[in-house]
Amino acid sequence: MFVRQASAILRRYIKTNQRLKAFSTTSSSIDYPGAQVIWSDKLSFTNSHSYAPIPTYRVLNSQGQIKNASEDPNLCKDVLEKMYKDMVLLNVMDKILYESQRQGRISFYMTNFGEEATHIGSAAALSVDDLVYGQYREAGVLLWRGFTIADCVSQCYGNKEDGGKGRQMPVHYGSKKLNFVTISSPLTTQMPQAAGAAYALKGKNKVVICYFGEGAASEGDAHAALNFATTLDCPVIFFCRNNGYAISTPADEQYRGDGIAARGPGYGLNTLRVDGNDVFAVYNATLKAKDFALSRNKPVLIEALTYRVSHHSTSDDSSAYRSTEEVAHWVTNQNPVNRFRLYLEQNNLWDEGREQEWAKECRKNVLTVFGAGEKEAKPHWKEMFTDVYEEMPDHIKTQMNQMAEHIEMYKDKYPVKDFS
Repeated sequence: MFVRQASAILRRYIKTNQRLKAFSTTSSSIDYPGAQVIWSDKLSFTNSHSYAPIPTYRVLNSQGQIKNASEDPNLCKDVLEKMYKDMVLLNVMDKILYESQRQGRISFYMTNFGEEATHIGSAAALSVDDLVYGQYREAGVLLWRGFTIADCVSQCYGNKEDGGKGRQMPVHYGSKKLNFVTISSPLTTQMPQAAGAAYALKGKNKVVICYFGEGAASEGDAHAALNFATTLDCPVIFFCRNNGYAISTPADEQYRGDGIAARGPGYGLNTLRVDGNDVFAVYNATLKAKDFALSRNKPVLIEALTYRVSHHSTSDDSSAYRSTEEVAHWVTNQNPVNRFRLYLEQNNLWDEGREQEWAKECRKNVLTVFGAGEKEAKPHWKEMFTDVYEEMPDHIKTQMNQMAEHIEMYKDKYPVKDFS
């Protein structure tokens, strides 16, 4: 503790000396301490029109072709195949679980259609030791790391195999084993948490990646997180999935300026903007961001421009705020799964026969797991009280005993046979 305090005092002393030296120079060369100075004798506004838009990095074009061979990530066949298979598997799972909610079998669901490349491209560039803070739409990251369809189904049904023991609403996944922090409903809470976790992981050869949407970037917590990360030199990757709509609010009603990437330099963040529907661009950007964050102990902001094809959730009807023609354009012309498939086919790594075979296998496996998960018993009601404290305090014991008495008194009213 003493050594850290002494180091902090020494750093402040050095900075103070530097400021005094700058102040002692002639007035024509003085730099103010709050910002870098470029003198001008012309008075004019600086705004979003003062600069060209931040460029968007792309590897694969919409026809699945790599235009610049030097940007090819040169991934092996097995990795490429896993990337594509996970994207297709995610689609199949989404379709079946979305329909199950519409049938009243689960209470809520969120699909990932249109954003698959942001999940798989980023996950493939990371190690399972790297810590993930997700928002709502990163199920593909978990699939890549080994989270099974059964794990997803169990969580959505809240059965006894659910790692969260039925305490969370559906799609709020988490896995301690896979270093994926359990998703939280309140918007943007994960961003300052990720900055703090990255600060704690300095020097441990791990990065933190924090996923969020452009709507989350409108919350105050986002600004605090970006500022903490830069001033404290935290090895964290802030990964923004800018899909154009925060629930039902189009981007042009959320903010002015050049997207989310434009905020990075203002906070001192090294920033990348990528085509979020290009799995290779996302992979290369995340790999570069990780290398930078680890080697410099500095944060990176990635803005992945993508499009949410589906409704925001089963509680949303996107036809109320966008046209079917707009959605159809992104489904057909800019679909990240189709684009990647074109690449694989052009390089003789995939074909129509394998496509049909894999789609059939995925559907069969998901339906099998789905059927088993639906029939699985719920966690015992006592799980509401356990696993919160290492030693259960008296007031929680009292509540649990009261619950036991209540259930015994009204046992004919509760489906206790459906619980483990």
